Amino acid sequence: MGFKGLGNRTLLFSQFPEKACGDIMIDVPYKNEFGYYEIRMEAIGGMGANLAGKMLTEAAVIHMGMNGATFSSYGSEKTGTPLKAFIRLCRGDQEIEIGGPVMEPHLLVVFHTILKKVLPVTSGLLKDGIVIVNSDMTPSEAKEYFNLPGGHIYTIDGWKIVVEENVRINTVIMGSVAKASGFITADACKKAISTGLGKKVSKAVLEANMKGFDRGMSEMKYEHYQWPDNLEKIPIAISKQDIGYENAPIGGVIVNPGNTIGRDVSGSRTGKIPVWNMEKCIHCGMCELACPDFCFTFELDTKDGKELMFNRGIDYQYCKGCLKCVSVCPKEALTVGVEAEHDLAKISHKKKF
Repeated sequence: MGFKGLGNRTLLFSQFPEKACGDIMIDVPYKNEFGYYEIRMEAIGGMGANLAGKMLTEAAVIHMGMNGATFSSYGSEKTGTPLKAFIRLCRGDQEIEIGGPVMEPHLLVVFHTILKKVLPVTSGLLKDGIVIVNSDMTPSEAKEYFNLPGGHIYTIDGWKIVVEENVRINTVIMGSVAKASGFITADACKKAISTGLGKKVSKAVLEANMKGFDRGMSEMKYEHYQWPDNLEKIPIAISKQDIGYENAPIGGVIVNPGNTIGRDVSGSRTGKIPVWNMEKCIHCGMCELACPDFCFTFELDTKDGKELMFNRGIDYQYCKGCLKCVSVCPKEALTVGVEAEHDLAKISHKKKF
């Protein structure tokens, strides 16, 4: 993964003298050996984790008098691919002198549970650290799912809030981070949100995001679990490709041809899915033409002595919830549904490869 925004990555309080907080010097509750409090957010491109990192850092730097640094790491595709956002915070009289990724976070945020399937998202979490998981799981279920040794575990059903308030997930997660951190204030975050979104969205959208932020703070579930005395952190795990410059086959031989059989883009959904009504469908194929990921399963069948292609439904493994199919359906056989209200195992029609 390449790093973006490494220039101007550090926001120093000294750059904003007009935002001074008098003689009050806010400090972080926990520090690593360099004196920094570090946050890592594991997300998927398009969920707004990069912007959330910027606004959280702005809240601490400009509105609380601290020093901070933030940047993100993501691949070339950006939207739909794994993304990491890093935040470092410290007292206002200390400078940020490290520019590398956060390997040992005090606070870890997981925007989507599907990331566990492809990345070691809990890697490096420090002893008795804080974990926030965007899921309808209970903290005990999240602990078991991520195999966490202990610590402060929060869960927040962010997708429910996203659907109900019609906002993006990032401001909801900001509320959860502010609450769980114990020192980033709601007032500072709301000022940063107002600055970050105020000129880009309508007043109604800004107010909805503020409400989403408040719900992110107030609707978390929390449990603390004893951390093993002999474990200082979760061991750091670095993802590596099987083939690199040292062992690549001669002549550019493709040893693993690309295909979509194992692809799972369900992590890109933000709470809403297309729902197919077989009774209304005329099998025109407009949905298949509009779908960027070929989610629909068309199969050959016979009608009135003719062989024709019939729509059998949606394979939700490949559906990222863009809802383009809903907009082109001429018979309203496809409608927008709330993912949490459907058992996808029952309504999904798996493709036959």
